[in-house]
Amino acid sequence: MNTASLIQSFETYFNAKPNLIVRAPGRVNLIGEHTDYNDGFVLPMAIDHSVWMALSPRDDEQVRIFSLDLKVEAGFLLTSLTRESDWIEYPKGIAYQLMKSGYSLRGFDAVMTGDVPRGAGLSSSAAVELAVARAFAAISNIEWDAVNMAKIAQKAENDWVGVNCGIMDQMASAACKEGHALFLDCRSLEIQHAPLPKGISIVILDTSTRRGLVDSAYNERRSQCEEAARWFGVRALRDVNVEDLGKWNPQSDLNEVAFQRARHIVTENARVLEAIQAMRNGNIKRLGELFNASHDSLRDDFEVTNDALNIMVACAREQSSCYGARMTGAGFGGCAVALVNEEEAEAFTQAVSMAYKQSSGLEASVYVCKASEGASIVQG
Repeated sequence: MNTASLIQSFETYFNAKPNLIVRAPGRVNLIGEHTDYNDGFVLPMAIDHSVWMALSPRDDEQVRIFSLDLKVEAGFLLTSLTRESDWIEYPKGIAYQLMKSGYSLRGFDAVMTGDVPRGAGLSSSAAVELAVARAFAAISNIEWDAVNMAKIAQKAENDWVGVNCGIMDQMASAACKEGHALFLDCRSLEIQHAPLPKGISIVILDTSTRRGLVDSAYNERRSQCEEAARWFGVRALRDVNVEDLGKWNPQSDLNEVAFQRARHIVTENARVLEAIQAMRNGNIKRLGELFNASHDSLRDDFEVTNDALNIMVACAREQSSCYGARMTGAGFGGCAVALVNEEEAEAFTQAVSMAYKQSSGLEASVYVCKASEGASIVQG
């Protein structure tokens, strides 16, 4: 992002210089899919695509934000928040939850822009939420606590915007460290920073297909997981280990589909824990194998891939520079993520884009990403 052009946009729009610039990143989940609502483990990484805000505090209760991407201004009064339905509800939800948590806020003028692809499952909404939280914290003298702010942002999305998301997106955008992935225990919310091995690129492959009917499928998977947890006699599938899966047989009173859903969750949690070890040991080959096993489990046991995702992953795996590839996100469309030799990342993206178009007839959007810092003040 060119901060000079953002400053210039602020000066043009508000006829003054901004006091500070904040940013918050989108994220990609490297491994640990559908484990979050089973109290399990996830391993997201903040990407170098972010939402940026140039802003100056005001002396009143008004918040005015001009979106450079949408070419529109929206705003609200901190003293009289009302629910509507537009992009401004995300900033409004953050203000509401911060005040509900006992913080006193100042108003501000801001120009906002972002390069997190929207609708691709890379958490553009969490990036907006955390950029706004970072802005409020900076101008209202609130000490920045990344984990606490992630919880506040999740509450804003759940209670104000009305989207029933887990904590992973907000935690990644708030708390990631440059060069590291974020290991998150979704039960305790304990976090650890796991270093990405040297010499690899994380490549996000957008299939250009979007999730349809995902809510009903998501709710069905969730209830199947709960049913399986009851059968195993545990609070959540997080408490089942791989050996326990041997207790099931086709004559059991847990149906085979629910068992397959459970098998994905249990083996996926094990893969996340092994992935962290592989990263700490710099074992890229094993990390790639875990990516591959994760996708196959999501395809066969959890059944949340689609043709486009399976084609994309197959095209990626065909390249000799690729250590492993898997779908990422909720599934039924969206993105895959590949672990690629850094020196060959450019050639990889071209080869996969071409192969995917030949196989699917669709254009892919491809992003070679670096692991970036969580929400931060860039200037000021």
